[in-house]
Amino acid sequence: MTRTTRRQRPATRCVFGMMSGTSCDGVDVARVHIRGRGLDMRITPAGHLHTPYPAALRRRALAIMCPAETTTQELAGLHVDLGRFFARAACEAIERLNGGRAPAMIGSHGQTICHLPNRQGGGTTIQLGDATVIAAAAGCPVVSDFRQADMALGGQGAPLVPWTDFVLFRHARRSRAAQNIGGIANVSYVPAGAGPEDVIAFDTGPGNMVIDALARIATDDRQSYDRNGAMAAKGHVLEAVLRRWLRHPYFRRKLPKSAGREDFGHEFVARELPRLRRASRRSEDWLATATAFTAHSIADAYRRFLPTANGRPRVDELIVTGGGAANMTLLAMLAKQLPGIRVATIDQYGIGIQEKEAVSFAMLAAAHVDGVPANLPQVTGASAPAILGKLAHPPIARKARRR
Repeated sequence: MTRTTRRQRPATRCVFGMMSGTSCDGVDVARVHIRGRGLDMRITPAGHLHTPYPAALRRRALAIMCPAETTTQELAGLHVDLGRFFARAACEAIERLNGGRAPAMIGSHGQTICHLPNRQGGGTTIQLGDATVIAAAAGCPVVSDFRQADMALGGQGAPLVPWTDFVLFRHARRSRAAQNIGGIANVSYVPAGAGPEDVIAFDTGPGNMVIDALARIATDDRQSYDRNGAMAAKGHVLEAVLRRWLRHPYFRRKLPKSAGREDFGHEFVARELPRLRRASRRSEDWLATATAFTAHSIADAYRRFLPTANGRPRVDELIVTGGGAANMTLLAMLAKQLPGIRVATIDQYGIGIQEKEAVSFAMLAAAHVDGVPANLPQVTGASAPAILGKLAHPPIARKARRR
């Protein structure tokens, strides 16, 4: 065995991360080169592939999302069927992004169908997409079920990415807020010169969820989202409706906290749609109001829960990730609500807008294999640091793909 010298660089591992968010539109796979371990981890994004869900599979996933009722047969069947779809996405990424070679490991978040961190008697969460099915197809270990260890220690199991945001964005002199805008929006605040124990992170509330639902209604399902915020840009914000929405009890809830479809999903939109229709016949006004809802709730969360100076959040750079980063109307509203803060999208930092969360799950998978705790207890409310995830190995009888 050769002795490691200080001059030797740590070995580079090829790790895949897989993510399907609350929008439930498909699977993102990110190929990542990872060097080092723990807080010394350094990453290089090396490819991204998005595979949309087939319409029938998406309908099945949406149909059983909490608070819907389902059968044990449908739940069990969808767990395997989503696993097969994730496996197909992984194998396609192996061929297209990695020359047919299996990565060292895959981190798969799966598809969340229920997240109830504040349930009486103990929090619960379910992500579907059988990791063993993925491991069997890809021929490499798969880490999944990242939320459960944190919840077993009394945490919310969310948000999961603040540890990776600290690794990626910490800076000696600049305070940064990494704002993901997926279906739900969440922020990781990394103060200048911070340690991991100084990070503040939580779900700010709705991201694209309400916007997407109204876009589908406005276009009779011809569009699943407001591309570039074009429809919202033609509308006017319905101020009375917006003020009512901003009184939602989630925004007053103390930290730690996390949100989901249970707060801002189908039931919220169905309840509020008659109010929108009474206020305006123009669907563009509905979209403008929903977009303002996301921007105002993010800015309000910063003022409530982040350090401030002279009434303004102490944020030098706001780094926007997720699908919302492509919504120009939303970004403009966000900049207006947070004057004096530089608003940038994550692609300006070398990571693609749509791949950041998948990159994070590649990092979390590596942390699991390395035995490194990757939750932040002050963020989730867990009683202790936890090694996140469960490891599924490919079946022994299966010949692994060449590495």
